Amino acid sequence: MRKLILSFCTFLLFATASQAQSEYAQSIGLKLWDGAGVSYKHFFNNNHAGELIGYFWRQGTRITGLYEIHKPIASVDGLQWYFGPGAHVGFYNGKYGDGVYAGVDGVLGLDYKIRSAPINISIDWQPSFEFGDGRGFVGSWGGIGIRYVLK
Repeated sequence: MRKLILSFCTFLLFATASQAQSEYAQSIGLKLWDGAGVSYKHFFNNNHAGELIGYFWRQGTRITGLYEIHKPIASVDGLQWYFGPGAHVGFYNGKYGDGVYAGVDGVLGLDYKIRSAPINISIDWQPSFEFGDGRGFVGSWGGIGIRYVLK
């Protein structure tokens, strides 16, 4: 797994240009992983965006905010890679412990805007560290996002 992540990061570093040109300003849709989430993404400028995600699954709810820095992949129109920090608060029951927990997040992913349709697709990995008794590093968050481009 480490080799795959390292290879992915190396590819992204060599395949990028110096400045991103976002092809949309706002989008809203679903993020799918272990459960499902609602995702809203807003670009502050051409290469800086914020994403708000509300995950819902049988073990609870998690609200995540991410700050994403986008960089284009020069060889494919509409494709960008992104990375950045974030934070979350989780409301869990059952398997993951009962209670409210907060944590810090990171994100690394790919974002593609379909030129002929108002659709944006993304895939990312969101490692996080959660604070509290029995909490710690969690490397299994992320998802596949399918969003409708608002503008």
